[in-house]
Amino acid sequence: MHTPFRLAKAPAFAAMLFCAAVMSQNSRGQEAPRPASAHQAFTHRLPALDGAKLAVHVVEVSYPPAGASSPHSHPCPVIGYVIDGSIRTQVKGEREAVYKTGQSFYEAPNGVHQVSANASKTEGAKFLAIFVCDHDAPLSSPAAGAN
Repeated sequence: MHTPFRLAKAPAFAAMLFCAAVMSQNSRGQEAPRPASAHQAFTHRLPALDGAKLAVHVVEVSYPPAGASSPHSHPCPVIGYVIDGSIRTQVKGEREAVYKTGQSFYEAPNGVHQVSANASKTEGAKFLAIFVCDHDAPLSSPAAGAN
C-alpha cells in the first residue's frame, strides 16, 4: 500500500523540481546570477578636508620581483589595497609592515615613505593607491634628501 502512495507523490516532486529549475533561469534560458557578497575591507578617519574641492585618484602601482620605490611623500591621505602579492611599507616614525593580497593600509598626508617595496624577490606585486585630495598637487614627490 505504501508503494502507490510514493509513486503518486513522485510526479508532484518532479514537477516542483522542474519549476524550480525554470524559475532559476532568466528570459534567455541562462541561469540567474548569484547574489554578490560584500564586507567592509577597511575603515579609517580622514583628516579635515575641503569637501567642495575633493577629488579621488586611483593609481595602480606594480612592482617587479624585489622592486621598490625611492623614499617619497604624498600631499594627500592614501589608502592602499593590495591586489596581488605582498607589499612592504614603512612611514617615518612607524614600524615596517607587510600587506598581502586583499589587505588595506592607510598613509597619512606628508608622511615620508622610507620603504615602499615588493616583499618578494621572486614574484611581482601590485596595489591600488587611492588618493583623497582637496587641492591640486603632484600625487607623489621625492622625500627631502632622497636621490
